[in-house]
Amino acid sequence: MTTTQTASRATVSDPLDAARVRADFPILQQEDGQGRRLAFLDSAASSQKPAVVIDALAAYYRETNANIHRGVYELSEKATARYEEARHLVAHFVNAASARECVFVRNTTEAINLVAHTWGRRNVRPSDLIVSTVMDHHSNLVPWQMLAEETGAELAHVRVTADGRLDLDHLDELLAREPKLVAFPHVSNSLGTINPAAEIVRRAKAVGAVTLIDGAQSVPHLPTDVQALGCDFLAFSGHKMLGPMGSGVLFGRLELLQAMPPFMGGGGMIRKVELGRSTYADVPARFEAGTPAVADAIGLGAAVEYLQGLGMNAVREHEKVATAYALDRLGEVAGLRLFGPADAGSRAGVISFELDGIHPHDVAAILDGEGVAVRAGHHCCQPLMRELGVVATTRASFYVYNTGEDVDRLVDGLAKAQRIFAV
Repeated sequence: MTTTQTASRATVSDPLDAARVRADFPILQQEDGQGRRLAFLDSAASSQKPAVVIDALAAYYRETNANIHRGVYELSEKATARYEEARHLVAHFVNAASARECVFVRNTTEAINLVAHTWGRRNVRPSDLIVSTVMDHHSNLVPWQMLAEETGAELAHVRVTADGRLDLDHLDELLAREPKLVAFPHVSNSLGTINPAAEIVRRAKAVGAVTLIDGAQSVPHLPTDVQALGCDFLAFSGHKMLGPMGSGVLFGRLELLQAMPPFMGGGGMIRKVELGRSTYADVPARFEAGTPAVADAIGLGAAVEYLQGLGMNAVREHEKVATAYALDRLGEVAGLRLFGPADAGSRAGVISFELDGIHPHDVAAILDGEGVAVRAGHHCCQPLMRELGVVATTRASFYVYNTGEDVDRLVDGLAKAQRIFAV
């Protein structure tokens, strides 16, 4: 079957028309020295940016560059309005009950650390149990390790099944110990597994646990409704959802945020400062000390509007088509081992694999020479890699601009790697 024929299989009933969407991304229009366009398959690390996001950043610096909230002149007031408008756009995107429940941060890592340092220090006591999972990104492991070391709390981790899912029976065993916090990824950044987030939250809250969802890999790809999920906290990054690097959001239920102390001290997060004491601003300003990344927040707002224009249900359906096609094509490659659920419906657009006899870094280097960008390494999931019995994997991840041709070029590149290494 020719590349054209196989590519057409991948785009049947694609609700996005990824080839058309791709035209909105300037960086994807470039070609290498052999006239090949970039096949970008590393969106799980950081997505590319559509022109509307780039234009929003440029427009801020050209037209409304000023510090926000405290200026009484027109330029500052315009900048403040655009910054807060972006907050409302994000709140609507995840269906928060109030825009005040959305705190701007730099990324998911900062959002989780904010919760660990503020909610955690105030609420976690010696011998309290903190539950996360073996499939978690380091950003949802290390902050809780630091908190446990400081407070004397205990850590426990939900196991992963042989097919790359969370072991919910083991979760129930841990929940029987009435943990103080349950933190888990909605989508695994390494396996692509979509975890039953609402069900996990329901079970955790039934035993009185506070819940935090790492949404770095879910909010960009799945329709997200924090009220339906029922979670207490949700953390996500703008740079993985077409927004600028340095943009991110912590959603927190308002009553929890209002009870939490500040994360950092300084300008912007205060109500009144005296030499001996200070009183703090209401949320979310309480957690946004100093001059914020105004342009990046505005760019994130533009990214949210772009995704809403595509429709998140369409985004999800497109990725299911792309992932199913990729699983089929990769299944044709001899000596390739796939990790995670076998069906596209149970995973987001992330596929990790190893190629027998070839180190993942060598695979990625050969693919790069073919104009295909993938990620190789432990993906900030070293405990999971040990559980899988590997040091690293090669990871291909898909987003709104990927087509069947990208998958075909990935598979062709793997065949070249096998020829080079005579595997």
